Amino acid sequence: MLAAERKIRIVEYVKQHRVATIAELAQQFDVHEATIRRDLEEIEQKGLAKRTHGGVTIDQWTNDEPAFNERASHQLDQKMRIGKAAASLVQDGEHIIIDSGTTTLHIARNLVHRSNITVVTNDMNIVMELRDAPGIKVILAGGELYPSSYMFNGMFTDHVLRSVHVQKAFLGIPVIHPKHGLMHPEAQLVPTKQWMIEAAEKIIVVADDGKLGKLSLHTVAPNSAVDTLITGSEAPEETIKLFRDGGLEVITV
Repeated sequence: MLAAERKIRIVEYVKQHRVATIAELAQQFDVHEATIRRDLEEIEQKGLAKRTHGGVTIDQWTNDEPAFNERASHQLDQKMRIGKAAASLVQDGEHIIIDSGTTTLHIARNLVHRSNITVVTNDMNIVMELRDAPGIKVILAGGELYPSSYMFNGMFTDHVLRSVHVQKAFLGIPVIHPKHGLMHPEAQLVPTKQWMIEAAEKIIVVADDGKLGKLSLHTVAPNSAVDTLITGSEAPEETIKLFRDGGLEVITV
């Protein structure tokens, strides 16, 4: 087994079991403990797990959201796949909302050659991505600019969202839990996402597998408010089943 594949499987194993020892992982993957320690060091540097004394665990709590530039390259391949799959759900002639985020940006990148689509967004990067797309009409839900994420948020943003109605809203979210639904560590960012949900007939959440099953301080909406979750095929089947059992359509890519 190649080292890259082993690291992916280590992360999957720990997600399923929540905690694992170095000895347990060495036996599971038939390698020396020193090899597992090196793997865990790289896995922790990528933010996929947290090392403990003698082992590793998955931190279930998301207490903050890093700046855009820190998140943009994390899980990049998975985000690109998710963005392409999400864009394929958009029909010509539709009005849609694309939420701010590093995954949602890839939805916009897959729409630039499409036609007769209206995009409402609160993300400056998405506006720039679509600015030269002749078939896309862009409406910016402006407000207070958050420079670290290129996002607009606040009273003026919410005012725009309250005044529109769209067929689909594509939401990015730092946390989605099978029981507790969509969650966010920052209270001031919750209302805008809630207005996006109110404005749309269908809600599609795009989230890489690292966001599944975690917890955070503030509830955005229950999973019953969501129609579809698009995530990476790296997500453990046990976790996907929990979401499906709760009534969500889950697309893995």
